[in-house]
Amino acid sequence: MSEAAPARPRAEHSISTSERGSFCTARCICGWYGPARRARSLAREDADTHLASAG
Repeated sequence: MSEAAPARPRAEHSISTSERGSFCTARCICGWYGPARRARSLAREDADTHLASAG
């Protein structure tokens, strides 16, 4: 009898950043997105805050 591979848990939150002109925005696959920021570091902080509040 063959064993089925255990299902991998689906990531509920995965953050990416995108740039448009001089602005950077963080987005999550759950639908959340942060405000446009001029500093990438601020967009990353927004993402970190989202992940922390999401648990």
